[in-house]
Amino acid sequence: MMQFSVVVPTLNESENVDLLLTRLLALDLLPGSFEVIFVDDGSKDGTPEKIRRWEAKHKNIHLVERQEKPDLTASILAGASIAKSDIIVVMDADLSHLPEQLPAVVAPVLNGNYDVAVGSRYISGGSTKGWPLHRQWLSRMGGLLARPICDVNDATSGFFAFRRELISNIPEKARGYKILLELLMSGQEKLRVIEVPISFHDRTYGTSKLSLSHHLIYLQRLITLAGGTVSIGTASRFALVGFAGIFVDALVFQWMLSWSSGLALAHITSFLAAVIVNYTLNSKWSFRPYSGGNLTWQQFSRFLIVGLFALLLRGGVLALLVYTWHLPAELAIFPAIAATAVVNYLGSAFYVFPENKNRPSLEIRWRIAALGVVLFIILLRLVYLGLAQLIPDEAYYWQYTQHMDLSFFDHPPMVAWLIWLGTTIAGQNEFGVRIGAFICGLITMSYLYAFARNLHDKSTGMRAIMLLSVLPFGFASGLIMTPDAPLIACWAATLYYMERALVVGRSIAWLGMGIAFGLGLLSKYTLGLLGIAALVFVILDPTARRWLRRPHPYFSALLALLLFSPVIIWNSENNWVSFLFQTERLGGGGHVFSVHYLILYMAIILTPVGLYAAMQALRHVCTKGNHYDECECRRRLFVCIFTGVPLIIFMGISTFDTPRFHWTSPLWLAILPTIAWMMGQSGTLHAISSRLRAIWQPTIIISLLAYAFLLHYVVLGIPGIPYQFLTEHYFWKEATSEVEKIAEELGSQTGQAPIVVGMSKWSIASALSFYNKGSNKIDIRSRNMFGDNSAMYDFWYPSHPPTDRPIILVGMKRHMLERNRTGSEIDHMLDQPGTVQFKTITRNGTPLRRLYYRTAQGYHGNAISNLTRIQ
Repeated sequence: MMQFSVVVPTLNESENVDLLLTRLLALDLLPGSFEVIFVDDGSKDGTPEKIRRWEAKHKNIHLVERQEKPDLTASILAGASIAKSDIIVVMDADLSHLPEQLPAVVAPVLNGNYDVAVGSRYISGGSTKGWPLHRQWLSRMGGLLARPICDVNDATSGFFAFRRELISNIPEKARGYKILLELLMSGQEKLRVIEVPISFHDRTYGTSKLSLSHHLIYLQRLITLAGGTVSIGTASRFALVGFAGIFVDALVFQWMLSWSSGLALAHITSFLAAVIVNYTLNSKWSFRPYSGGNLTWQQFSRFLIVGLFALLLRGGVLALLVYTWHLPAELAIFPAIAATAVVNYLGSAFYVFPENKNRPSLEIRWRIAALGVVLFIILLRLVYLGLAQLIPDEAYYWQYTQHMDLSFFDHPPMVAWLIWLGTTIAGQNEFGVRIGAFICGLITMSYLYAFARNLHDKSTGMRAIMLLSVLPFGFASGLIMTPDAPLIACWAATLYYMERALVVGRSIAWLGMGIAFGLGLLSKYTLGLLGIAALVFVILDPTARRWLRRPHPYFSALLALLLFSPVIIWNSENNWVSFLFQTERLGGGGHVFSVHYLILYMAIILTPVGLYAAMQALRHVCTKGNHYDECECRRRLFVCIFTGVPLIIFMGISTFDTPRFHWTSPLWLAILPTIAWMMGQSGTLHAISSRLRAIWQPTIIISLLAYAFLLHYVVLGIPGIPYQFLTEHYFWKEATSEVEKIAEELGSQTGQAPIVVGMSKWSIASALSFYNKGSNKIDIRSRNMFGDNSAMYDFWYPSHPPTDRPIILVGMKRHMLERNRTGSEIDHMLDQPGTVQFKTITRNGTPLRRLYYRTAQGYHGNAISNLTRIQ
């Protein structure tokens, strides 16, 4: 009985036919259980003649000769069409696919357990032998590009088995050399697919038929299958329109610069002029088959959105080239235009003019949206990472690295270690300070994806990292270098390992949990809440309770404690001040009922839509249901406990103390996979899922535009919008230059170098210290000189003796320079104090902020020891 048919496409493979058939017929298979169908695409080396000789001797060998243009997909379809069995196996004729591996590849489909079996080079047990490095990289890259829409590791494999009925789902226009991708995508996620490890060997005889055109066709089909409208004609027309837009863009940009317009005004004006040209030509010509020559309102609105994304990203690229790489603006505009043309084209292909005739499933469309959003966020962070000035918090943590220690008064040392490493490699600049946050953001995405995939599936994982990227706390933690950046990364890692250990029962996961938990405690003590949640889960879950009788959790706790030991050692040497500070902070807000503030802060870090979705997801996982199996119930309990326990604790604290707005940020990592999963559900959850999808779409777009707009605003500015929202805590780079001038002038008058005192807890002194570079170094202190607590400045500069050196007080507000935090006048500590003055800080003639300062001829000292005033 015929069990399966082997389809072998050929093109000039005469040297391999005899070897292939000899080895196939030598397999330990029942006689007549399979047939071999060769489909020749016009070979000129005698391949058909050799096959005919075998065909004459064996009834299970057949030859099909195609007269059309050579095409691998068409050849395979032609062979499958005459097959006598319902199971088809495809393999190459060049012996790169070993015939001896055929039974292993076809077996999963033969026994009915799977619809498709893929011979994979890129799973455990698979390998590639004899290929040059560039061929391996191209193959790997082709597979990686397909991963967002395809759930196999080797989507470019040419060795696979499938049920013949699946061919009817493959579109007629499918072509190229990777029919497997067409087959998998035609199943719309309903196929049962397995990957079987194979050893791939480079051909011994003949030459490869792959060319650049094959790779281009593959890319085109990949984009089309993902829902984009891409063709050679569309791309070429878009390129011609782009060249016309570049000409208009560059011409207007140069003209604006010649009239002394600012960089922001020039690039925005020229961009808008080019957009008008591009819009007209693309809608009337490039994408005419998809627009009918006129854009609908929906297409036009999407066109504007894509244009805004490109504009705001381009501003960062332009600023990077001009301010960091010091290219002339007249030249920098060209690579800036080229860099953002990709955003315009992909946005037009996937968002403005998507494929409508053979649209991929909703699941695939969300995957592509997730990929686009995450890549845009990563690119946005990279471009602006070293351009945006440090906020005072980042400057303060940079100060840690100037006084490195095992730990610090108000935070553990992880943030300092990351900044030290980044600045050591990249230099003492904004990029060096923030690169650690960027890497932490990537780590968070990786662990959250793996966590969500384990709880649900790959699509949920992709949506989860998309939501993480667009939520304010997720975006900020991957860009701004604060202790929250490593905390959130370690929180995600700890969740992943805890789920593997407590729910799945993986013993090795306890090792990862101990490392992640220990590193998390080195980032922020808040991670300890996960330890409480883990204890609650073990108490409630009988299966997990068994771990209490095994050594693994105790080893994990010991490992975490060992990693945390630098903080313990530092505290033991400093009267446990850090631990006391963290406990005494509770209630430090004045015993005020603040639950309403906590809810407001949650709406800020999650957006109102995110908070609504989180509450819906939390209600779902905490609701009992009889139709869930045991494993599903345990996963739901895990999410409920690891979200609910930290949330209840924060709620409890807020009943008597005012919380910080970002405190709850990491706890939402546990519920994000559930939110992402609910977005893709149907059935009983169809109504809530549809509602979530509907409200998330505008939220994602608005959030992305808001982040890009804010970064463009602080780096290049927006013409017509003044800087009146950042007057206290930003633009310290320009303010430091003014302070340096004041210090130089006062020093020349008195003959002594002045002492500059930042009259805030730590932010002013830290920002001034970071931006005071070069030869004009100034002596900078903080407000603890006047009896106020100043966090780590109380340790770095615990006291200052009386001096006749001149003093410059710098503040964000006038009252900061007149009295200390307790309300006491500070004049008695100063010798001949002057009046409070201010300067308006400008950049290229644009007002940025006010700087308040006050000078004195000396300092009488502060009799009270600052160290005893730590609060």
